[in-house]
Amino acid sequence: MRTEARVIDLSRTEYGTFAAPDTNRVIRNTYQLLALSTAVAGVGAGISMLAGFGPLAGIVFTLLGLVPLFYLHKKRNTAAAVPAMLTFTALSGMGMGPTLTHYINMPGGSSTVLTAAVVTTAVTLALTAYVYKTGKDFSRMGGFLFAGLIVVILASVAAMFVPAMQAGVSAVAALLFSGFILYDTSRLVRGEETNYVMAAVSMYLNVLNLFLSVLQLLGFSSND
Repeated sequence: MRTEARVIDLSRTEYGTFAAPDTNRVIRNTYQLLALSTAVAGVGAGISMLAGFGPLAGIVFTLLGLVPLFYLHKKRNTAAAVPAMLTFTALSGMGMGPTLTHYINMPGGSSTVLTAAVVTTAVTLALTAYVYKTGKDFSRMGGFLFAGLIVVILASVAAMFVPAMQAGVSAVAALLFSGFILYDTSRLVRGEETNYVMAAVSMYLNVLNLFLSVLQLLGFSSND
């Protein structure tokens, strides 16, 4: 009788808090790069605010950020990926500077910005911990989230002409990007995303858009 050894692929095993060694490395690198990128974006935003850049400059910096972002997608598996991401986050931070200046200049604005940052951090940590703790698979939400993103983009354009829609769009956007955090964290924990730079980019965009959505909601409440 011949005995066949059973080989278990740990990277594809169902788990809760368990992850294969390679997956752990990707997760660790992802969050280290995310933290660094967030800090770089903060520095970029600070420079933009100190320089007194206006909304037009913010749009220019945001559009310029698309250049390293596209380059990053092309060079995702090379040594150029990390510098490209840091360049992108620096430019996105500078693009966000005029928005932060606008809210800070509102009555109680500094408190509003700080509260938005705290809420965003708390939501991100809570959702991340939930995925790690439960091991639930949210990767099937991709199609639904993409459809929701299209709706939010179209609604945001409409809200430019119908200001009454803005608060509702911001609330939906906050929920949508919370969903993206669940989705991307699930893919990362389950080993479906193996490129930590691309994972960090996705998480950065999720956190950034969640922050801006929360900031807009708090801004609307403070105006009321």
